[in-house]
Amino acid sequence: MIHEALHYLLSKQEGGLYFDCTAGEGGHMRAILEATKGLSRVVGLDVDREVLELAERNLKDYQGCFQLFNLSYANFEIVLRQLGVTKVDGFLLDVGVSTFQLKSLGRGFSYDIDEPLDMRMDLSRELTAERVVNGYSEKDLARIIFEYGEEQRFARKIARSIISRRPLYSTKDLVEAIKKAIPPAERYKRKSHFATRTFQAIRIEVNDELENIEKALRAIPCYLNPGGRVVIISFHSLEDGIAKRVFREKMDIELKILTKKPLLPSKDEIDLNLRARSARLRAAERI
Repeated sequence: MIHEALHYLLSKQEGGLYFDCTAGEGGHMRAILEATKGLSRVVGLDVDREVLELAERNLKDYQGCFQLFNLSYANFEIVLRQLGVTKVDGFLLDVGVSTFQLKSLGRGFSYDIDEPLDMRMDLSRELTAERVVNGYSEKDLARIIFEYGEEQRFARKIARSIISRRPLYSTKDLVEAIKKAIPPAERYKRKSHFATRTFQAIRIEVNDELENIEKALRAIPCYLNPGGRVVIISFHSLEDGIAKRVFREKMDIELKILTKKPLLPSKDEIDLNLRARSARLRAAERI
């Protein structure tokens, strides 16, 4: 949803300071620089050091117009202090796991490849998916699968199946445990892979994703120039729910909501990238 993101993010056609809080491979950063004719300044943050190396290469045509920091967007205020910046014209967050991470060998994000159970976006973190599935109690596993994966009917059965098969070391081990807990008829009728919800839940737990989103969104309005914007693209109803709630709490006090309902991707975009079908975009402006 890059065109929609730029439409709402850019409060200035030229110039301005923008933070891409989830820099990834630099695609959004490059789009911002192109749209502002290279006259803006873009700061990119990402917890994944590997992906920032790609971003550096992908943005080489704009040397001097951007800076990259290996840091979580939840800690963006640290970067502001380092740069001596007090106000920004726009913040962009494209949350969730990236295509790069899904395809990166050895990271354990995908149920399609047999890999170690890792799922860390920030490889310096101690908590891994292996520690979650092998160390959490059945009650706690069921809770995160139910809450973060929204696996409402089978959360307890999946947790019980994981416990009975410990120790689990690979994504294949986890997929088999999930498969054992979900009846064949249920697996076949689902639009997405039967392991999607559980993998999502464990990934969110490992990376503190929901807590980080809320922390960032609550802090961002204080650092926006009047008329500055914040745009968030999410891929999960819980993430979108946090954005909706925070924006509404700050409505008429700090923010004007620009999207009454979340924007959805076009059919053409979904045809080009099936992962985009879950995307939801919300935007707000500093009063």
